[in-house]
Amino acid sequence: MSEYITHDRSGRSVGRVEKKYFTFAEPPNEMALDSGRRLGPITIAYETMGRLNADKSNVVLVLHALTGDSHVAGHYSETDDKPGWWDNMVGPGKGIDTDKYFVVCSNVLGGCMGSTGPASTHPATGAPYGLSFPMVTIGDMVRAQKALLDYLGIKRILSMTGGSMGGMQVLQWCIQYPEMVLSAIPLATTMRHSALAIAFNEVARQAIIADPNWNNGDYYDGPRPNVGLSVARMIGHVTYLSDDALRQKFGRRLQDRDNFSFNFDSDFQVESYLRHQGAKFVERFDANSFLYITKAADYFDLTQQSGQSSAVDVFLKASARFLVISFTSDWLYPTYQSRDMVKAMKKRGLDVSFCEIEAEWGHDAFLLPNERLANLIKGFIDSVYERME
Repeated sequence: MSEYITHDRSGRSVGRVEKKYFTFAEPPNEMALDSGRRLGPITIAYETMGRLNADKSNVVLVLHALTGDSHVAGHYSETDDKPGWWDNMVGPGKGIDTDKYFVVCSNVLGGCMGSTGPASTHPATGAPYGLSFPMVTIGDMVRAQKALLDYLGIKRILSMTGGSMGGMQVLQWCIQYPEMVLSAIPLATTMRHSALAIAFNEVARQAIIADPNWNNGDYYDGPRPNVGLSVARMIGHVTYLSDDALRQKFGRRLQDRDNFSFNFDSDFQVESYLRHQGAKFVERFDANSFLYITKAADYFDLTQQSGQSSAVDVFLKASARFLVISFTSDWLYPTYQSRDMVKAMKKRGLDVSFCEIEAEWGHDAFLLPNERLANLIKGFIDSVYERME
């Protein structure tokens, strides 16, 4: 594929951002779900960065991965020392340039960062939904995002991007609302979950379900299933890395000791690291949301979602210009899955470019600072915008 022009980034932050909320699907106009059930009211948490131009032609939609949220860049306050999860990519002069584009990012339906999910209050009972919350799909998440954009008065999306489950949402958008999407950048993603990905998600879910505090999802008034959720996060975190990444970062180095403990303490640095990641995760995420969202990712199959019989026919109605990006060390969604989607797009006659980026950090590589990735994204979005003018 052709390379896009390298750019200089100022490294400036997008600055202060505000989490906002949009509520829709008030009864009796609940939103129909793919499961056949209906849900409402629904609240979607979202954040915006940059300035929407007069004809609303500069919108970039960013879609988050499994445990992400609407806080894609910037800070909530002057004392907030933790920026958004893609602050290295979104901001003035960066890969997604907020001096030029209006960026929208929302928390998915079923999440626990402000959007309606199993931890939300059921209007009929006044208690958290728990397992009475209906199962949701990637298609349902996109349907809720479409309602948000309708509320914002946005009829066309210049470009959209997301990695992992965010990439699934990108693909779903392109077949569900093809008339709205001018261009799309699916990163480190797939058209359907493999048996391997489903297997890891199921082991993680069973870790939560086996925690006695899970209490069949009804734990909101008592102790939380933190042990199970922590283990689930540890399992997931291993799939986001690579053998090289773990070897370089930890090897077999011991943690604060010169010899083995000969018990079940964290002898190795990698053990301590995983336990730390699990402990941090339970402070910010809801166990039931983890169950629901991983199941939505497992259900994802673009062929089935589109009602078509082949991968090529999936893109029958799609009209977006695509930039598909994979990473060499991603073994969760390996490059062959991106190549399969590119082949299907090309057979359908779509304008698609593909790049496999050399990266040693595994599936999480799309989240880390990467000059080439930022240049590709910036050049691609700029070229689509310039073609409009």
